[in-house]
Amino acid sequence: MSISDVDHEKRKQISVREIVDVENVANFKKTFNRHLHYTLVKDRNVATSRDYYFALAHSVKDNLVSRWIRTQQYYYEKDPKRVYYLSLEYYMGRSLQNTMINLGIQGACDEAMYQMGLNIEELEELEEDAGLGNGGLGRLAACFLDSMATLGLAAYGYGIRYEYGIFAQKIKNGEQTEEPDDWLRYGNPWEKARPEFMLPVNFYGHVIDTPEGKKWVNTQVVFAMPYDSPIPGYNNNYVNTLRLWSAKSPVEFNLKFFNDGDYIQAVIDRNLAENISRVLYPNDNFFEGKELRLKQEYFMCAATLQDIIRRYKSSKFGSRDHHRTDFDTFPDKVAIQLNDTHPSLAIPELMRVLLDVEGLPWEKAWDITVRTCAYTNHTVLPEALERWPTSLLESILPRHMQIIYHINFLHLEKVKAFFNGDLERIRRMSLIEEDGEKRVNMAHLSIVGSHAVNGVARIHSEIIKNVVFRDFYAMTPEKFQNKTNGITPRRWLLLCNPTLSDIIAEKIGDEWTVHLDQLAQLKQWAKDPGFQHSVNKVKQENKLRLAQLLEKDYGVKINPASIFDIQVKRIHEYKRQLLNCLHIITLYNRIKRDPSAPFVPRTIMIGGKAAPGYHLAKKIIKLICSVGNVVNNDPIVGDKLKVIFLENYRVTLAEQIIPAADLSEQISTAGTEASGTGNMKFMLNGALTIGTLDGANVEMAEEMGNENIFIFGMTVDEVEDLKKKGYNAYDYYNKLPEAKQCIDQIQGGFFSPSNPDEFKDITDVLLKWDRFLLLADYEAYIKAQDLVSKVYQDESKWVEMAIHNIASSGKFSSDRTIEEYAREIWGVEPTWQKLPPPNEPRDI
Repeated sequence: MSISDVDHEKRKQISVREIVDVENVANFKKTFNRHLHYTLVKDRNVATSRDYYFALAHSVKDNLVSRWIRTQQYYYEKDPKRVYYLSLEYYMGRSLQNTMINLGIQGACDEAMYQMGLNIEELEELEEDAGLGNGGLGRLAACFLDSMATLGLAAYGYGIRYEYGIFAQKIKNGEQTEEPDDWLRYGNPWEKARPEFMLPVNFYGHVIDTPEGKKWVNTQVVFAMPYDSPIPGYNNNYVNTLRLWSAKSPVEFNLKFFNDGDYIQAVIDRNLAENISRVLYPNDNFFEGKELRLKQEYFMCAATLQDIIRRYKSSKFGSRDHHRTDFDTFPDKVAIQLNDTHPSLAIPELMRVLLDVEGLPWEKAWDITVRTCAYTNHTVLPEALERWPTSLLESILPRHMQIIYHINFLHLEKVKAFFNGDLERIRRMSLIEEDGEKRVNMAHLSIVGSHAVNGVARIHSEIIKNVVFRDFYAMTPEKFQNKTNGITPRRWLLLCNPTLSDIIAEKIGDEWTVHLDQLAQLKQWAKDPGFQHSVNKVKQENKLRLAQLLEKDYGVKINPASIFDIQVKRIHEYKRQLLNCLHIITLYNRIKRDPSAPFVPRTIMIGGKAAPGYHLAKKIIKLICSVGNVVNNDPIVGDKLKVIFLENYRVTLAEQIIPAADLSEQISTAGTEASGTGNMKFMLNGALTIGTLDGANVEMAEEMGNENIFIFGMTVDEVEDLKKKGYNAYDYYNKLPEAKQCIDQIQGGFFSPSNPDEFKDITDVLLKWDRFLLLADYEAYIKAQDLVSKVYQDESKWVEMAIHNIASSGKFSSDRTIEEYAREIWGVEPTWQKLPPPNEPRDI
């Protein structure tokens, strides 16, 4: 049997829950050929593999379109409350396989391609990742869209169609270089441009008083053109819409240049407007007050709100008569969720529209705005909180600045009354910060302008209530909620780990794909040798597959029996990839000290992108690569220890890495990671976690029991106590010989002999300015890692713990998260019902 035959058989096993109909296969082949000929204008003599991918994508999309139209018709007729999710990032990854799985047509597509002599896996590899996000925040938005469609919610995602997504990372001589992610170079088969819905967005200008009220005049106009992508629910025939806006210049030329005969300059200037949607800012968790970024935020909010209001006006509730819109029911029919502060300008923009365009009085407009909007906070790091200079807002959005000032005036009147004129509280709670450059605190605006504020893990929500926004919590405690993040089990188990999905389905059926809490049934087989063997076999196959991929891509031969110890996330000081690196060096030194001592082999993989302007994060990547270069080429170490920096970590690579992981590193300083969702993906796929009591790790440990997770290090309270007492890294450096040796090696150029001072910046930070208290957790981390190695030697114990991890993942489904948002914030009820398929008449 050939390799492609083996792949085909394996793929057929994926679809044990899908009966492959011979007629469906024949129809699919016809559709595929039709697209090859009539859409792509090719035949089999000249078609490339990419043409075959596009023909396949268009054929799959054909199965979506009638469901997509029917879903929107259903929403129009039923007129439910609609949910609008506003996010500047959507880290979608690839769509083809996910769509086939959600529609239940993967088996038919696979069989059709096989009969035509094509390898569907090779075609899937040709799809560009839609990398319109930096990391967790954007990937969460993608999981939420999947769940909202699966729960049958009338929901819409809104964002920006960046021409260039998150940069492609290349590692050259151990250093990160950034290359543009030209993801649209071949076109995108999943999107549909909607030029008929193009909308104007205004910038600059000034505000005048008229008898009708304030008027924003002499503005510069940019048009927002929508591109719609289908978001299929799982096996329920719902297809929701992700609408991404692209900036287009106004049609008319700048007449001054045009009349002066400078036609070329007139055309070039038109393109400046289109820069707004050109590129995603690669700076998650760091606020950079760039004018273009502010324009992106407002562009998305302004276009989206026009679209929301247009849809509301066309509904039964919005248009009571042809002359006037009744906005009384707006909060009953519209829910707007702000994914962090990036879309917070939706609050003053909705006020502007209601006041200046629709003519509502302030009190009514404000009541509608607050009841409609809700805000999710994603970070407690001070440098990540958005604070826009008032001078910039006054220039670009003069009317909005007036509205924000008035919101603040009325807000501070309430603060003064509530806190008996406490001036310090008034200063702290103002939307306008006046120490140094005057600026608007966008988190404060989001809290004041929303009816609900939520954190994304229980510990994070407590921190925002008790520390970050404690004054606001004291005044309006009813606004604050927790919504622990989740992940979609469709992509993060069914799609990426099909063989594990199958052995789970054999035990408990396949309802777990939409009711993830059913995985708890697996606990009864945690000690069963037969089930342990099946789970272990899947893990070994996944590890073998990844080992082959790594050898091909990195030229490093790794031991598939070693612990696959993985840390993949953005490179940032608070995520403490440096702590992991110190562990690598510690292991290396131990092997060198006594090469004959027993040692549990490890392959340590670290991956992630550093923001291009984040000097220290890029240095950390270089250090990891330099350490890896020494370790991997040391003959004494052999295959006991290997280190690989995973280049260009993204959704597609995560789908290959996570199923093969033994150990998941979630080692941030307690109190810094809002939630994490990578931790949930590893847990669901049977990796064990080594982690601090931070973010969702706390709730994961509760679900599975502390005996099934390797928890180490300081708690949030202990971190705060140490900071108050005063953290001195030298105390730990002097009392921990192994830590001292590691730091001395880094500082002395052991890993950079051609430039001994290469990593002096890193050791300076570790010893003098480390906000994240790395050395204070070093000793506990090394002990926890030693325990990991010890437990790994007991295969039965390790697999039992892995099964408990899988079985305890139910809480961390994004379906559960979205159900909570729906009921407790948006005021809508998930239907969980199915729409009839396109070939059946509707009965609604």
